[in-house]
Amino acid sequence: MTATNEDLAAPAAGPEDEITSQPRLRLGVADYLTLGNALCGFMAVWQLTAAQVGQVSSGVVGPLQREAVATAVILLLLAAACDVFDGRVARKLGGSGMGAELDNLADVISFGFAPAFFVVTWGGLGGDSRGLLAIGAGAAVLLAVVVRLARFSCQSPGTDYFTGLPSPFGAMAVVTIVLLQPPLYAGLAAILAVAWLMVSRISYPKPRGRLAYGVLTAILLGVGLLAAWALSLPLGDILLYAGAGLVLAMVVALPFYVLATRHHGEDDVVEDEDEAPLGMQGDDPDPATA
Repeated sequence: MTATNEDLAAPAAGPEDEITSQPRLRLGVADYLTLGNALCGFMAVWQLTAAQVGQVSSGVVGPLQREAVATAVILLLLAAACDVFDGRVARKLGGSGMGAELDNLADVISFGFAPAFFVVTWGGLGGDSRGLLAIGAGAAVLLAVVVRLARFSCQSPGTDYFTGLPSPFGAMAVVTIVLLQPPLYAGLAAILAVAWLMVSRISYPKPRGRLAYGVLTAILLGVGLLAAWALSLPLGDILLYAGAGLVLAMVVALPFYVLATRHHGEDDVVEDEDEAPLGMQGDDPDPATA
């Protein structure tokens, strides 16, 4: 077989070309935020475990101490803050080839396993029916987050909406339900509903621009409300319940906001087409032939 001119002109791919084509595998600044997300989730689980062990060893029965629960929730709020801004930092300062994988792994810890453990501790860690039901609900939360993150990894980027409730918001909703200490079956139903929302096809807006800073403001406000509740300050319970109601209301209301904005955008497109000169409303200048 005779080599053509193109074959002779094209240089053979050497090991240096293969190295440069590989993604960057060194940690970037954004990756440290992602690792902070995972660390906060781990510390939240440790905080709950230490409080539960201390309570069992002392023979105390009932809910965990406020200080321990508030500390764990604040750690999850910090994890959510890291998750919101690691992508923004990566876009501005550059990220590594491991960024997306690190983000998913950290989210499984902070927004999958940690809130699931919240549900289990709420059930009492016992072998009775209450404890087993809580374990089942916690497992549903964890599996929903795993499925949601896997599905998100397979979707093409660029859309302005998430398909399904984002895992950080789902985790906050689950933790909020636990903090409210509802009756067993009502709490389990609400937790399973949140798990379903995370794997549903309902659209939720992505926190970009002003919305991202609004999320950060809500996180800081949540930290303040939890601190007031943990310290048993005046109106601390009322503030906590008000904040919890706001979180759950946002989870329910945001899909309707998306539907309203999409419908409004479609109406604007139709008005623009109606006002366009004849022959510029589409590929076919005569609407009667469409």
